[in-house]
Amino acid sequence: MRKRAAEFEQAHPEYEITIQGCYYEDLPAEVSRRTLAGRPPTIASYYSGASQQAIDTVRADGRPLFTSVGREVGDRTEILGEPVILNDLIEACQTFYRINDDLAAVPLTLSTMLLYSNMTMLRAAGLSTPPRTWDEVSAACEALTGGPAYPITWPDDGKLFQHWITQQGGAMLDADNGRAGRASRVDLTSPGLLALVDWWHRLNRGGYYLYTGTFEDWAGNGAAFVGERVALRVDSSFAINFMGGPERDGLEETVTLLPHNDRVSPVGNWIGGDAMWLADGLDPVARDGALAFMMYLNSPENAAQWHRASGSTPVTESAVALLAEEGWFDNHPAHRVAVEQLRRATVSAPVIPGSHGVQTAIMAAMEDVLVRAADPATRFARAQVEAQAALDAYNATCLAGVERDPTWLRVGT
Repeated sequence: MRKRAAEFEQAHPEYEITIQGCYYEDLPAEVSRRTLAGRPPTIASYYSGASQQAIDTVRADGRPLFTSVGREVGDRTEILGEPVILNDLIEACQTFYRINDDLAAVPLTLSTMLLYSNMTMLRAAGLSTPPRTWDEVSAACEALTGGPAYPITWPDDGKLFQHWITQQGGAMLDADNGRAGRASRVDLTSPGLLALVDWWHRLNRGGYYLYTGTFEDWAGNGAAFVGERVALRVDSSFAINFMGGPERDGLEETVTLLPHNDRVSPVGNWIGGDAMWLADGLDPVARDGALAFMMYLNSPENAAQWHRASGSTPVTESAVALLAEEGWFDNHPAHRVAVEQLRRATVSAPVIPGSHGVQTAIMAAMEDVLVRAADPATRFARAQVEAQAALDAYNATCLAGVERDPTWLRVGT
């Protein structure tokens, strides 16, 4: 990133770019602190799950800090000689960051959820290919009985609820899943969510599913897979970059699309990563410099290099085409799978106000189902009440003005 900034400064010597890193969970609080102190950033890169926090960040006078990138770009095709890439963004990015009928931010890093399989274990169980649907997962788990300690694992994490609900074309929120305005109602009793919970519950009850006992335990689930205690795991596409390392010698690993509900065609994805938000009220020179830098970062060559270096799925079709032309995907076919999955998206995951509280309610409910044999429908009806209270508290805080309850800054999973 600093190298790209130096290159941009050389091409545009009238600009100076200062880059400061920040842990993603701390970023909303740090941006708010600096903004209220009169030192707002020109660009801030928010985690996808903190998009509502970006929308709700305000200056000391209560005005929103950020403006819509799409509105500021307008119908321009280049800015300071840098080609505008907004229409080149893959559809999953355009769908997720289109809020209030405009592109709110420019994605930089991108991920989704995939299935990782130990093919040696699968073949030993008589399976030639990884499962593609929920029913096939259940059948594979039955076939794997007597092999690994548990056939499959994934964390109790709100991101996976978002993905599997969106995959079924469902929504968790009103206001077009938080895109047509601030969401005010949450739904944790939808058919899609209860279908997911029922399938997950049956896998757990059958002794097929490994729950490590900790929310969001991606490291624990990954360790179980590497240690060959499970044959299948769900993980982020970022984990592709860690395949084939020395700790995996002898592990024949493959990556495929995330299994879907057999009864519903897959139509959407959760997406991870981060996006760049543009401060409002900049003078035209600063505004255009910031926009040009965003475009430069996502030029086909730079986006391809970012993918190769970080494992982030490319955010533009031109970057995907460049990587394909170079033969990158032929040599790294797992990365092609992430692109294929994201291209299936016609609907996108929710923009959740109070995402931390909402998702904590979801994860706690699922843990009670898995560990304490709680009835799924009853427990998620209670979770809906808890999640609605969290959403209401967040919205009340943000609508009250500049002075906010500190919990609004907590980043959701």
